[in-house]
Order: sequence, then structure tokens, then C-alpha cells
Amino acid sequence: MRILQLTKKFPFPLKDGESIAVTNLSKSLVAHGCEMTLLSMNTSKHFVEIDKLPNSYNHYKAIHTVYLDNRVTALGAVSNLFSSDSYHVSRFDYKEYRQKLIELLQTEQFDIIQLETLYLAPYIGTIKANSSAKVVMRSHNVEFEIWNRVVESTSFLPKRMYLKHLTAKLRRFELERLDHYDALVSVTQRDLDKYKGLGYNGSGLSSPIGVDVKRYQPQINDENQPSLSFIGSLDWIPNLDGLDWFLKEVYPIIVNQYPSLTFNIAGRNTPGSIVDLSSDNILIHGEVDSAIDFINEHPIMIVPLLSGSGMRVKILEGMALGKVVISTTIGAEGIDAVHKESILIADSPTEFLACVKWLMDNPKRMDEVGKAARVFISENFDEGRNAEKLLRFYKSLCKD
Repeated sequence: MRILQLTKKFPFPLKDGESIAVTNLSKSLVAHGCEMTLLSMNTSKHFVEIDKLPNSYNHYKAIHTVYLDNRVTALGAVSNLFSSDSYHVSRFDYKEYRQKLIELLQTEQFDIIQLETLYLAPYIGTIKANSSAKVVMRSHNVEFEIWNRVVESTSFLPKRMYLKHLTAKLRRFELERLDHYDALVSVTQRDLDKYKGLGYNGSGLSSPIGVDVKRYQPQINDENQPSLSFIGSLDWIPNLDGLDWFLKEVYPIIVNQYPSLTFNIAGRNTPGSIVDLSSDNILIHGEVDSAIDFINEHPIMIVPLLSGSGMRVKILEGMALGKVVISTTIGAEGIDAVHKESILIADSPTEFLACVKWLMDNPKRMDEVGKAARVFISENFDEGRNAEKLLRFYKSLCKD
């Protein structure tokens, strides 16, 4: 099967959930006999020097990129107020990318065109005018839902009103596109059910983000005192808002009871407001070379998301490494792990403190929950089985 994969940023390095989700699936589909071609935007925000990719990044038949300056500007943000277009999406609607897409569609034959996220939806008309391939939206999140939650957690009124306006336009765009897809593939069953409730009636499949558990080898932390960690891209608003809330409302009561329990923070584009909080207890690592090595150093991973949608890859990675993940209910959506068996769930400062206390009172629980987490990921999120299921779905789609 020949698949053309469209992405809004180049899926490397593997330091964020989207890049990991895109790369893991494409590699697994290739392992199952598919021929994968990538057409990616190479953005100013996440620019990658393609000629310096490692030799191991060789699963694509061909890689095509188009440079895109998609920076958010004050002029663009203000002028969009007077437009009916979604500002979230319009920054990725790019003439040069469309031209390259047309060139590929007119010179090559594909069975599936896989759009990675809603932000590729503006190109559906171009695809259908130049190809008979099935158009599949791979939804990583219910996009407008993320921003609805951001709005709800924003207290500054002018910002709240502006985000509410943008979110309404994003919601309209997302819902209007639901009948444009030949199939919708979501990373969680919960998101697929949400789309169906919003009016989607076409072919659909829930296909979780897969991980190669063999790549995630747990290491024993020899320190007598456990430590907490957070890792995530801090240019993504839900990550930053959740971390800010945890630092202001949650960690102070934890460190008050456990003064030697350090909180280690890693993430790309860590803002100065977070860096300034560096102390003996709060250790700022910035962008780390290896997420796996960083996660392995700390027995407890904190995922304090207050907004967002889809599935958090960092939770899958932490669980695969046998760490205890303490997440909000929103953070753990779509993973369906059981509280105090393979994950811990907390939604308030007192609940986070209770989870930490539960672990500290009996250190054996850290080992038990961590081992159960690794088994859970192996049984439910194996990338090979997920790709095999998706490929069967694609083959049936192409028969229609």
C-alpha cells in the first residue's frame, strides 16, 4: 500500500508527542509492507536541517519538505479578528506547500493520503482535484476542545475573550470538515465518540499511539530520596499552564511536607518565568538530549494538564519506563489505566499530595505501580499491533 503522509512540522527529533506519534506509526506501517512518502512543512518554529538527519531515519521512500514561516505575529493576530478564517489553521495554509502537493499527486499514485492533524485539512480540495486516493484524517486531538479548556482556565479577561473568539472559529472549521474525509482515525476511542456525537457519520477507527516497549528500558534509581519530574514542550499552552498551576498551587504543599523532594523540569523553549523559579528544590534542565534518560532518572513523573485532548505520549513513555505517573484526569484521557494500579490520578493540590504521601509511606508501591505500568503499555500500546490493525482498516477502505 502506498501512503502519502502530510505533516505540519517535520517529525524529528523525537522530543515531542506529535513527532513520536507520526514517526512511530510510519515506521510500523513500513515494517508491515507499506511504502511511505512524507510531505512535511519545515517551519520556522521547528526547523530541521534535513541533510543532517541520522542514517537510522530511513523508513520513508521519499521525504519532501517546504519551508514555512508560521510565526504568530501581532499584525496577523489582530487582522484575523476581522476574518472568518481560523487563525489556528490559516497559518498552515501555504501556497508553496499546495504547489508541492499538486506536483506529487500528478506524478505519483497513492492509495491513502494521511493528514496528520486538522491543520492539513485546507488541502483536502487540492487532493481530491488531483488524486483518487482515500483521504484519511488522523486526529491527534479534538482541536477545538483543547482551546475550549484553555479558555476555561484563562482568568485574564481580555485574553480570555480573544481566545474564545479564536476557538469559536476553530470549532466551526473543525466541524465543517467532518464530512470531507473518507475516513477518520483518532488516537483515542473517546475522541472518536466525540466526533460521532458532533455529527461524523463516515468510516472511523480508534488507533492509539504505539510505542516500541523494547526501546524503553527502565533503570533503577539508586538515590535514597525519590524525585519528581516533568517533561514537555513548554511552547504548548496546555503544558505551560498546567506546569504553572502545579508550581504555584501544588508543589509548595508537597515540598512543605517533604522538604528534600526535588522537582526536575525539562522542556523545549522553557520561558523565563519558569527558569526564574530555579532553586535548591526546583531544578530547571531546559531541553534535554534524551527524554528517556531524563525520565529514567526520576521515579515519579508529574503530568498536571488542565486542558488538552487526545493522548499524552509522555505518559506512555513514562509508564513504559516503569515510572509512577501522577496525572490529572484530563492528562490521562484515552489511556484508561486504573488509579493506584498502573497510574495515579489527581485533580487538586490535596489529591496530588495524597498520591505522593501514598508512595512515600510505602516505597514498595513505587516499584509495584511502575512494573504494572510497563506491563499495561506492553499489552495495550504495542506499535506493531496498532499498525497491523490500521493497515487492515486501510485495505478495507480502499475496497469501497
